[in-house]
Amino acid sequence: MLSPKYKIQQFALKQLLGYLKKDPENNLPKIIGWLRKFDTEKIYVDQYDIIDEYLKDPENNWTKLMCNIINNVHPNIVQTVFTNFLLNASIRGWAEIQRNKDKYGHEIPFTILVDPTTACNKHCIGCWAADYNKSLNLSYDELDKLFTEGKELGIYFYIMTGGEPLVRKTDILKLAKKHNDCVFMFFTNGTLIDQKFCDDLIEVGNLVPTISVEGFDDATDGRRGDGSWKDIMRAMDLMKSNKIPFGFSTCFTTANCDSVLSEEFIDLMIDKGAYFSWYFTFMPIGCKTDTSLMANPDQREKLYRTIRAWRSTKSIFNMDFWHDAEYVGGCVAGGRRYCHINANGDVEPCVFCHYSNVNIKDVSLIEALGQPLFMEYQKNQPFNENQFRPCPILDNAPKIAEMVKNSGAKSTEYIDPEDVDDLCKKTINYGLTWAKRAEPLWEENLEKKQHDKEKKNRKKEEELIKK
Repeated sequence: MLSPKYKIQQFALKQLLGYLKKDPENNLPKIIGWLRKFDTEKIYVDQYDIIDEYLKDPENNWTKLMCNIINNVHPNIVQTVFTNFLLNASIRGWAEIQRNKDKYGHEIPFTILVDPTTACNKHCIGCWAADYNKSLNLSYDELDKLFTEGKELGIYFYIMTGGEPLVRKTDILKLAKKHNDCVFMFFTNGTLIDQKFCDDLIEVGNLVPTISVEGFDDATDGRRGDGSWKDIMRAMDLMKSNKIPFGFSTCFTTANCDSVLSEEFIDLMIDKGAYFSWYFTFMPIGCKTDTSLMANPDQREKLYRTIRAWRSTKSIFNMDFWHDAEYVGGCVAGGRRYCHINANGDVEPCVFCHYSNVNIKDVSLIEALGQPLFMEYQKNQPFNENQFRPCPILDNAPKIAEMVKNSGAKSTEYIDPEDVDDLCKKTINYGLTWAKRAEPLWEENLEKKQHDKEKKNRKKEEELIKK
């Protein structure tokens, strides 16, 4: 658990944010110095140095994004999310995670993705959750127990998906209030976001929505049903007017590649008020999935290059779930940085890996994190030295079959269980084809990083000479 002194640090951070609010453009660079003081175990020294460089430039996109958050997000949400994520989850919680990792002899994740329910008011094409029984739920008490046990291990960041998690809106709000030292992000189709819910989000301060969108109106309605785009635009406008921070997520497919990677689309999302994005590559999960939606090498390279370019030109935090693996040392699943718990209680390595040895209804969280399949994951990570090929399912298909068989894990597909060999048949040729494109991309990336490092060192030398 967090040390009692975190309350003092929480108060100090509140004072700092108040100071920041008065003149964010000028005061923002000073915040890193304060965060260094909070980080007494010096966990993020290198990261602070990088951020420091960015914040010195008032025209930098990261500076603009941070100023936008400080100026245009409701103060209670800024205060609560900054405190819970930076102080509780990232600094104090991460230190606790490392201690528990040593204590138990295996990884403890930074975040847990959990499905409160499989119920949903949509039936999106290609959705992996479509094969789950629509009546599965984790009870309030089960979720409360999960978050309580998670905090004891140092986990203060939770993500919710489904189904549509807002079908359980009442329980989610109640849980957010009880666990007010955590940050909860949730993926939603936006249909159940109304003014009352916006008022509730402002009150609790620690719930952050992520709207699922597939591109413009034709692409979104084509996959999510008629009227979906209109609902999304309404929800985004409502949240922006209420100063509620949100992001968007998109499942990158052959059908929407050009749409979701267009300047017009990302500019619209920023204009609507999105502060971050998640780009996920379509995964052929489930026996009846449409494999034609899997992005081809040209499209996947376009995804990588577009997101990297936007980081220099767009004031939004874009996350490329696959090709950003290099920043975290490869695949993060299997408890290494995160894991997934479905609405039946099965504890899975990843939201895209529907195999498990244990159910959270039968064991404690720490027991679940030590299951054989997770140990297989951690023994084999990274699955490829080329971290543009991080995934054991999509990019290194034989690996997932090997780990499932070695661990004795079973399929968690509720209606139509998928044999792991059948899953690999859908992805093995895809992975081999992508490898031919990924190898030169990885070499190019390594060369660029080396060039940037040398340039930075030369700059430091020149500054020392001037002194």
